[in-house]
Amino acid sequence: MDFDKIIYNIAVWALPVLFAITLHEVAHGWMANKLGDSTARLMGRLSLNPIKHIDPIGTIALPIILLVLSSPIVFGWAKPVPVDMRNFKNPRGDMAIVALAGPLSNIVMAVLWVIILAITQQFITEPAIAKGFQDMAYAGVIINLVLFTFNLIPIPPLDGGRVLAAVVPAKISDVLDKIEPYGFFILLALVYIGAFQPVIVFVVKTFFGFFGI
Repeated sequence: MDFDKIIYNIAVWALPVLFAITLHEVAHGWMANKLGDSTARLMGRLSLNPIKHIDPIGTIALPIILLVLSSPIVFGWAKPVPVDMRNFKNPRGDMAIVALAGPLSNIVMAVLWVIILAITQQFITEPAIAKGFQDMAYAGVIINLVLFTFNLIPIPPLDGGRVLAAVVPAKISDVLDKIEPYGFFILLALVYIGAFQPVIVFVVKTFFGFFGI
């Protein structure tokens, strides 16, 4: 096991993962606040301080384990921001908007990391420093595209499940609500068999192709 490589990968991925996960949750809380639910704001969860959002397993343990195992896909999660649908004028519809805010924030961050990548390629000439920044920017693009794609999968409790529940008839929405407690285990099974990897690879290739990378 190459410990130097593991330490380097952790150093490169740590900041992008923290930013991606933290801002994803803050985006949910910010949008909920705009739509009338101040629960997250009152609990201090609109802060950009990662400590307020860290989940020991999803934010720290899982990404590190995936890096140590040289997984082709690194992902994780933060503590979900609290949202009280009863404070929305249109509970289902507004919840869908709140859900979409998270993945959309990841796309914005992916674009920002592409800009950082372009800047480092253009202005940093020291090879070792340039490689560090470029690898970090590349990691930033990847983690945000993974979170964007993964969270839009239409399975509760993912954001895509929330959106789906808002657009389907009430009876189907009720079924989705009943599935939600088992959603995490369904996702683990699908991740284990690699069901999402082709979709994620397609999104990453399309994104890089759009920017000519």
